[in-house]
Amino acid sequence: MAAIASVSRIRAAVILLLFTLLQSLYLLAFASTNVHIVYMGERAYDEPELVQDLHHGILSDVLGSKEAAKTSILYSYKHGFSGFAAVLTHSQAKLIAGYHGVVRVVPNRILSLHTTRSWDFLKVKPQMVDGILSKSHSGIGSIIGVMDTGIWPESESFKDEGMDEVPSHWNGICQEGEMFNQSNCNRKLIGARWYIKGYEAEYGKLNTSDEVEFLSPRDAVGHGTHTSSTAAGALVKNANSIGLAQGLARGGAPLARIAMYKVCWATGGCSSADLLAAFDDAISDGVDVISVSLGSPPPLPSYVDDALAIGSFHAIARGISVVCSGGNAGPYPQTVINTAPWILDVAASTIDRAFPTVITLGNNQTLVGQAFYTRKKASEFQPIVPGDEIAAADADEDSARSCDLGTLNPTLARGKVVLCFQSRSQRSATIAGISVRNALGSGVIFAQSPTKDVTYPRGIPSVFVDLTVGTSILNYIESSRAPMVKFNHTKTTIGQQIAPEVAYFSSRGPSSLSPSVLKPDIAAPGVNILASWSPASSLESPGNNQNKLPPLNFKLESGTSMACPHISGVVALLRAVHPTWSPAAIKSALVTTASVTDEYGQSIIAEGAPHKKADPFDYGAGHVNPNKAMDPGLVYDANVADYIRFLCSLGYNNTAISLMTKIRTSCHASTKFLMNLNLPSITIPELKHKVTVSRTVTNVGPVNSVYRSLIEAPAGSFVTIEPSILSFNSTTKKQKFKVTFISQLRVQGRYSFGYLIWEDGVHVVRIPLIVRTVIHYSYSDT
Repeated sequence: MAAIASVSRIRAAVILLLFTLLQSLYLLAFASTNVHIVYMGERAYDEPELVQDLHHGILSDVLGSKEAAKTSILYSYKHGFSGFAAVLTHSQAKLIAGYHGVVRVVPNRILSLHTTRSWDFLKVKPQMVDGILSKSHSGIGSIIGVMDTGIWPESESFKDEGMDEVPSHWNGICQEGEMFNQSNCNRKLIGARWYIKGYEAEYGKLNTSDEVEFLSPRDAVGHGTHTSSTAAGALVKNANSIGLAQGLARGGAPLARIAMYKVCWATGGCSSADLLAAFDDAISDGVDVISVSLGSPPPLPSYVDDALAIGSFHAIARGISVVCSGGNAGPYPQTVINTAPWILDVAASTIDRAFPTVITLGNNQTLVGQAFYTRKKASEFQPIVPGDEIAAADADEDSARSCDLGTLNPTLARGKVVLCFQSRSQRSATIAGISVRNALGSGVIFAQSPTKDVTYPRGIPSVFVDLTVGTSILNYIESSRAPMVKFNHTKTTIGQQIAPEVAYFSSRGPSSLSPSVLKPDIAAPGVNILASWSPASSLESPGNNQNKLPPLNFKLESGTSMACPHISGVVALLRAVHPTWSPAAIKSALVTTASVTDEYGQSIIAEGAPHKKADPFDYGAGHVNPNKAMDPGLVYDANVADYIRFLCSLGYNNTAISLMTKIRTSCHASTKFLMNLNLPSITIPELKHKVTVSRTVTNVGPVNSVYRSLIEAPAGSFVTIEPSILSFNSTTKKQKFKVTFISQLRVQGRYSFGYLIWEDGVHVVRIPLIVRTVIHYSYSDT
């Protein structure tokens, strides 16, 4: 009995201990702290000090003391808008959300990061007397704020020779830090700031033991240096990357100024609290354009829960254009990000430069892939084997075929070139290269869907081929007793491949948040772009010093991150030509003049499916045409009041919108305004029977003009326009028109595409029309 009682006591003690532990974990979870952004919309006071006092007062009230408030608060947003970021428990955040004047309390999110034949390819050339570069005086007077990983100020791209004094409207600073002082700024790089409080509040003090990083605006990654120099880099002769793509490097607006806002870190990620602080400062500093090559993947947060959408809304309200990357999750639909209608969202395209690399098989058959293979002489013949033939014992055949990490047997792979095939679960050539290198292979051939994108070798020669070439190599291997292969030196060619094409990786529409808002807006070069790089960055971590490339001053990079600063540079040029145009007018000018055909007059193709004709979900309105954008004829303009009605139609309450805009708002707009926002596109995601939408155009061309309409109706719909002719004169500068869509389908349809064009004999003002017919079923139908 004593033994039983003892066991019972032990069991009771264990149960009590478990209960106490679970209770403690519950309380810990409930009271856990992390960073929250308290967004309060427009400033209640003009003086930043009073705005900050308001923030401290709210925190003091909730936390019980001024000292606790000062400890908790990370940023007080008090220049471009009102709000603060603080370390709060969930219960404290919930309490603050109920305070008068608070629009939203948003948990901090971690965003991710999403260069020079490209400007010549876009015909942004100094020798074109009537071109945008000449007419804008190379963007002189424009200031581009770049939110990224920092900048390498010693790069030749940021020299200020020949530049005049800093624009008088600049109010920013050159913030000092590790290996960065005020002397690093000049008349080109006129400002620099860095933000880390939000990041460290989430992850603790930045650990630089595994990565090179600088607690300053200095760039350890290279990404920010690359995007900055793409947008506004000075002229650099004989630029190249490991001997490839040699030529004159320059940014799109070479006389524009750069202000760097470092919000992203080498250890990974960009805090939305830090990003919002950068927007707040940039608005106050006096930038003209904000370039943001980062974002977070779907599911997309609502516009009042998204720091990037919030910051850009207030920037746009002050006449600052905001350009963002559309994401690198293509070619799959509904993957596009940064979809707020006031943002200029950019897809990535190819240019006409290629890096052909000849592959010679043991039977002397030659095939061509692409690579960055710069050995002076051709390699010696080496044995070649498919990945699935050298699979590790515990690896499945499919994973080994794509050379996924840890799937190859080092004993069988040693000294061999490995042929890898892209799979649904493993489509990264970079991962395949690392996997083969780790398995002691001597090289990799990666077969994938057709794409022009090339990546740097990870310590071993890496050649990229399409699936047809890959299959030919596989057939040779299977028919040969001792299959061998060698690689020849990569060449750089220009004008020998059709361009542009939409890049395979570029994220596609429609927007998963607001399908009635077409995203992306436009496409720009984003594949194998040469631009400045940080020599502190390397392709391997410090623990893997072997097989590193030497420090790079210029690097070829791909991504919508690279496409974004191309548009930012063009926007800076347009602002120099048309300083009074609103961000919406500039966006419209770019969109309505975009090209839908390549340099040979053929429809632009989208990578991801062979010979697929690109559509607006691939490239928005088309590929950017900077010179035409100077003189668009008509623009679809919009202002804050239009965006307020748009937010009303999404169901946001009156109080929240009033606080955002400092304008007393009473939302009466129906959901129809979702399609009536004055965008340079019309999207009807659910056409049941008949829908009529309206648009207004503003004449920015000759005072006396007459435009006639031309419609290419989306398949399955009938489209009419009223009026079909628009006349402008000295007293009539704006004209409203209505477009009616009537479904001709009795079955559920897919998205189909067309165009509405206004022509006056000189200008062609084109906007996309996107329609999806839907059928709503009832019980009586069954």
